Amino acid sequence: MQHHIKEAVTRAWEAAWDRGEVDAFDAILHPDYRRESTRTGRQSDAAALKQEILDARAAFPDLVTTIDRIIVDDDGENAAVFWHTNGTFSNDLQGVPATGSRVETRGSNQIELRDGKVVRERVTWDQSELLADLGVPSLRSAFENDPSDVVVDDLSGVPGLDALKGFNRQFVTGVTVVTTIDEDGRPRGLAANSYASVSLEPPLVLICVQKTTSTYASLFKSTHLGINIMSNEQRGTVGVFASKSADKFAGLDWHAGPAGSPLIDGSAASIEAEIKERFQAKTHTVFIAKVTHAEIAEAEPMVYKAGRFFDGAALNELPSE
Repeated sequence: MQHHIKEAVTRAWEAAWDRGEVDAFDAILHPDYRRESTRTGRQSDAAALKQEILDARAAFPDLVTTIDRIIVDDDGENAAVFWHTNGTFSNDLQGVPATGSRVETRGSNQIELRDGKVVRERVTWDQSELLADLGVPSLRSAFENDPSDVVVDDLSGVPGLDALKGFNRQFVTGVTVVTTIDEDGRPRGLAANSYASVSLEPPLVLICVQKTTSTYASLFKSTHLGINIMSNEQRGTVGVFASKSADKFAGLDWHAGPAGSPLIDGSAASIEAEIKERFQAKTHTVFIAKVTHAEIAEAEPMVYKAGRFFDGAALNELPSE
């Protein structure tokens, strides 16, 4: 019995993961099959498992799986599978641009059997673990299932999401243009106000970028980025970088930082930073970068609030109480 189970699991596993023949799992999965991730608690069925395999193989066409060990108890009711895989990240996965890097990932599956077929499976691995092995961990809170439609407590009666947007509009920020160089050596950039200093020692900064922006893939694959704080004289520049213009650097004066990142002339300040970490947050990616170069000008910065831009020069201090 144990030998039969081991052989059946190995055949189905290798056919599905190594060759993309996902229907091979039909021979070993019970009609009531359910799969649970020990990391996220998310449950899925056989169809979702097959799709996850196809997605992983599309991203890693040369994926090879090795089953290190299968342990089956004497009653043939429970088993454990220990495995590892190797592959090249050749195509995008879950909105993450392919990097061409080689990755090895490993995990274990705890299996409950009924009538000789897998009815329950608890796994230590899912696609978020694969991305983490690629150096792209996920912010767990961004992927939690929230049974409520309310984002925040709202005493005004406005739906929670609108209340959160209203809260964000009340926050006064500076305006930055984030830049990088793409794979073909061309400058790329986008306007952003989701910048923050993380620490001074070490000198770390944070920028949050939406995945749908045209600059996202180039920024994700880059080793460095530039962050330019826009001055009062650069309102037109902000408009260009907030647009979908094909060449946002046309007619723009800029110079390269020591690592090649575009630093825009006339900015109130510019830095170049080495990208250290990338965190997935569903629609956005949070980049953590270490500052390696800084330039400060005498120009006054632009200020942004609620969709409007303001002169940052006349900032009057409020009287103390």
